[in-house]
Amino acid sequence: MKIQFCGAASGVTGSCHLITTEKYKVLLDCGQFQGGKTEEKKNYEPFPFNPAEIDCVILSHAHIDHCGRIPLLTKYGFNGKIYCTDATADLVEVMLKDSGYIHEKEAEWKNRKAERAGKPKVEPLYTYNDALDSLKFITPVLYNQLIQINDDMKIVFNDAGHILGSAITELWVAENDNVSKIVFTGDLGMTERPILRNPTLIKKADYVIMETTYGNRLHEENSTSIKRLIDIVAKTAKRGGTTVIPSFAVGRTQELIYQFNRFYEENTEYKDILDKLTVYIDSPMATTATEVFRRNAQVFDDETREYIVNGNNPLDFPNLKFTRTSDESRMLNFDPNPKVIISASGMCEAGRIRHHLKHNLWNAKNSIVFVGYQAEGTLGKLLVNGTDKVTLFGEEISVNAEIHNLEGFSGHADMDGLLSWLGGLQKEPKHIFLVHGEEQAKLDFAATVKERLGFETIPILQPSEYVLEKDEVVTIEQARASEFDDETLDGIRTRISDIHDVLENILYNTHLRVGSEASVERLSEINNIVIALEKDCINLGSAVTLEDDNNIEEGTLPPLPESAAQPKA
Repeated sequence: MKIQFCGAASGVTGSCHLITTEKYKVLLDCGQFQGGKTEEKKNYEPFPFNPAEIDCVILSHAHIDHCGRIPLLTKYGFNGKIYCTDATADLVEVMLKDSGYIHEKEAEWKNRKAERAGKPKVEPLYTYNDALDSLKFITPVLYNQLIQINDDMKIVFNDAGHILGSAITELWVAENDNVSKIVFTGDLGMTERPILRNPTLIKKADYVIMETTYGNRLHEENSTSIKRLIDIVAKTAKRGGTTVIPSFAVGRTQELIYQFNRFYEENTEYKDILDKLTVYIDSPMATTATEVFRRNAQVFDDETREYIVNGNNPLDFPNLKFTRTSDESRMLNFDPNPKVIISASGMCEAGRIRHHLKHNLWNAKNSIVFVGYQAEGTLGKLLVNGTDKVTLFGEEISVNAEIHNLEGFSGHADMDGLLSWLGGLQKEPKHIFLVHGEEQAKLDFAATVKERLGFETIPILQPSEYVLEKDEVVTIEQARASEFDDETLDGIRTRISDIHDVLENILYNTHLRVGSEASVERLSEINNIVIALEKDCINLGSAVTLEDDNNIEEGTLPPLPESAAQPKA
């Protein structure tokens, strides 16, 4: 078995890793390179493999640096399944359609310039229709369900806590009577963050492919960043200025909405200012993504789910406005009133945010607040590093606005968070591969892991390939059986109990029973059924509080979904 690191090897974007056995080729992510021109050029290079030979794709989450080249993959011959969580399936549709549209528009703009200069035209990386064609291969599954993806491989998606639907993948691979367990972290989130659950700790792994975005840095406390954000917004408004927040449309924007919601409800210190201040979400994709969040309450953390049960909508408040049209977006820059504009993209490389920066960077009354990672070579990185001038749409703009960088809002685990997750393993894996980080971050994290945990790691510094040894002979059933310890069994029993009140008659009739005499396959079947029922039950409850258009009489519920009404025993 071989692992080929095709992307996120020398930087933080373009996540793509190929697992090759004697019978199968499986791709972990197929992301787009993002950053400066050097990184962007990599998207036009051929894949280091034949897309038509890939059997399936396992997608960790919907950010473009993890999914953005999927339309190219299908365009050049891939026709297998793309496995991801159900929430990721909802988001990836939004992301890829938007990405295809942007590539088309960028090509049109370049071709207008080329035509005037007498230069040859360029083709878009891919089109909206290419993106649309790729979506038919998406195969959504639920967290914690054991899924057979081919004769020799099974997967389980665990919550990564990074964005909605993000997953840590456990992959069991059988080859020549040898079974290995590969764990791919995707992007790991911070613990104790709003809306999302904490990253799942994995107890056992033979091989780990792990992100290291903040492998040598610590974030400030999230509560500190929240307080600083509100202070910045209030002080900016007092001096008559606007706060502009470049934000990733999926993840950070929804967390910001949640935090502003809580502050508008609970804050008294700045009540007079906040009551008069409108928060604008100026990103069509962020608007659509927020709707996807509202439809996926089953993956929210306990605090947010309780908030919903109590009749509150955590992703809405009276002062929140969504601007959908270009005209509405343009008008924001001619409105002299203090306000907050949250707009994509988070690294300021495309989208409406560049127009807002053009109109607001020059004014010392305004503030620009960064709340996510800024890759090398991006406009966002230039601003964070303190440049005094930038060029936008051919015009030189002086940077007079206050620039703030609040890393406590980052969706990535910092060094301590990465160490904590890796320390959850009960014993050292055979190999730990460090990817998705700048070179120094990987090298520093490798040294820290050795010092604090005693684990050896392999920093991946360039596209490369590793052949994995075969030194353990067990069956997939034996490997999976070790995962069903008393804690796991108790978890299944607890979830059955939690949904019992809503589906009492169904569970009574199915006589589901978890005990030591049940086979591993039966335990997995029971677990899959419970997870599916759990999702249906949670979304039944959230539909009542989140869907404004539902006119449901008091004391009634919508009919049970078909999947809940007829479970497979």
